[in-house]
Amino acid sequence: MIETDFIPDTLNLDKDHGIVQYTSPSNIALIKYWGKLENQIPANPSISFTLNACSTTTKIEYVKLGKKASDFSFDLYFEGLPKEEFKPKITTFFKRIITYMPFLLEYRLSIHTSNTFPHSSGIASSASGMSALALCLMEMERSFTKNMTDDYFDRKASFLSRLGSGSACRSINGPLVQWGKSNFIESSSDLYGIPFPYDVHPIFNNFHDTILLVDKGEKQVSSTVGHDLMHGHPFAANRFKQADDNLGKIIGVLESGNIKEFINIVESEALTLHAMMMTSNPYFILMKPNTLSIINAIWEFRETSKTHVCFTLDAGANVHVLYPENEKDKVFSFIKEKLVPFCQNGQYICDQIGQGAKKK
Repeated sequence: MIETDFIPDTLNLDKDHGIVQYTSPSNIALIKYWGKLENQIPANPSISFTLNACSTTTKIEYVKLGKKASDFSFDLYFEGLPKEEFKPKITTFFKRIITYMPFLLEYRLSIHTSNTFPHSSGIASSASGMSALALCLMEMERSFTKNMTDDYFDRKASFLSRLGSGSACRSINGPLVQWGKSNFIESSSDLYGIPFPYDVHPIFNNFHDTILLVDKGEKQVSSTVGHDLMHGHPFAANRFKQADDNLGKIIGVLESGNIKEFINIVESEALTLHAMMMTSNPYFILMKPNTLSIINAIWEFRETSKTHVCFTLDAGANVHVLYPENEKDKVFSFIKEKLVPFCQNGQYICDQIGQGAKKK
């Protein structure tokens, strides 16, 4: 599909008011996306596990205006309280999607949103938040049209999510979602994420992700700035090729259940992501001393226990500890005893692989 496929032909806007609500999860990339082109197009393909517990619930109450407005009309509430500082980001999002959602100027929206995890926990909420918002808007559009297929609904929701936050396009479906054009996946697209189209070995079912909150403070360099620093980066071209090559490799790994190679790819991707940050101009480091202590402890435990625990990182200091269901008890005991002391205020989140967003 191309961009124009997401412009609605006709809309029946006879509906005066309504309420829509969705819960959408966060996700954790296995193959990392870092660097983007104009209009939120990724510089390289990525693939992620959809999470389950870390999610955002968004409700939109909408009322039709007397006439079409010249600007967007909405109120925004976070955890039940007005959140004026969030409104500029939503306005920017609406400006990006107005071509695809022209009814936004016909209704006043009251947007209520909340997270299952603390907003200040250091877990990126843009993926879950923007995807939940996009899904609510798509539910509105579905009520204004006839015969919208589920496939179109999901693809357009992912397409819209991407225009709010790149990684948000991977939160619509689950348990594995791929985003970004690659010759390894014929149906892949830069415009939206797709459910991973190939077989997956049972070892990767019910995978666990314990998120260790090493640093809950605001990052000194935002992801948006970090993505922009890939322009002119001396290693960018090789990094983009490496990501695509790793996508090709992980397809076979996920099918065969080669968990040792899975660990090699996932940990290498995490460290490469941060290596690109450390070699940008200007350069920066988002990992903290406790991040490194956790990584070293995981390596030592994996060697001595012969388990298949591994780590990955987002663009921050927190550590996602990944491990299979059949090793849960042994690994989680290690996490509580050896890794939690490295967390800020001993805080961590227990999560596992989920199936994507849900209508409420």
